[in-house]
Amino acid sequence: MARVTTSTFRDLKRTGEKIAVLTAYDYPTAALLDEAGLDAILVGDSLGMAIMGGRDTLSVTMDDMVHHTRMVSRAARHALIIADMPFLSYQVNAEEALRNAGRLVSEAGAQAVKLEGGVNKFGDAIAVILRAGIPVMGHIGLTPQSVHQIGGYKVQGRDDEARQRLKEEALGLQEAGCFSIVLECMPPGLAAEITQTLTIPTIGIGAGVDCDGQVLVLHDILGWGETRFCKTYADVRGAMSGAFRSYVNEVKHHQFPTEEHTYP
Repeated sequence: MARVTTSTFRDLKRTGEKIAVLTAYDYPTAALLDEAGLDAILVGDSLGMAIMGGRDTLSVTMDDMVHHTRMVSRAARHALIIADMPFLSYQVNAEEALRNAGRLVSEAGAQAVKLEGGVNKFGDAIAVILRAGIPVMGHIGLTPQSVHQIGGYKVQGRDDEARQRLKEEALGLQEAGCFSIVLECMPPGLAAEITQTLTIPTIGIGAGVDCDGQVLVLHDILGWGETRFCKTYADVRGAMSGAFRSYVNEVKHHQFPTEEHTYP
């Protein structure tokens, strides 16, 4: 299969084919996702909650993101690798934003970066990253790095003022040069309106079926998730728990290892 690029994203929107995206944080998982035909793999700062045990994404560092993105990029041959820019990696100033985006590309092997918020806040950061030749994915709606400011993990864009603000943010990100935008946790009608207005693809997460594509956190679809908008495709959590318990039981009762599991 040919490598997916940001141009592929635009082509998929034009033809109406949906874009499939999942998160990954390590080599073996990314390899499986790539073999499955994912269009893009997002190395999300969601790793702070999914695999590091944090209550939010705010403790994730640039070193964390470089470390995990490097593992994922080594595995993927087809999917576009997009890396999240973590908290305070782009909010300080444009120079810091460029340096950190560059690390995700040059050190970790990402082909694009994603950052949260509109151009009214981070337009300078987006512009300088794009000038360096690094594609940028936008992210509006529920922006987890602003969870304390917005009052928790809740649906955004419920009233007319908020809806208008999100529509303006989406258009602003498109005009700034973003190749795609994540729409998170917003009413499906609003997401559909934004999607129809934009010429770049929208990737929804808890934003309804009318987005140009969908993204979910890997662990959520494998049995760890409890969000309303997530579907459990396989109870991997349950299968792993059963395997671990069986191992403990067999070791305790002298059932493992047997002769076939022992070097002669």
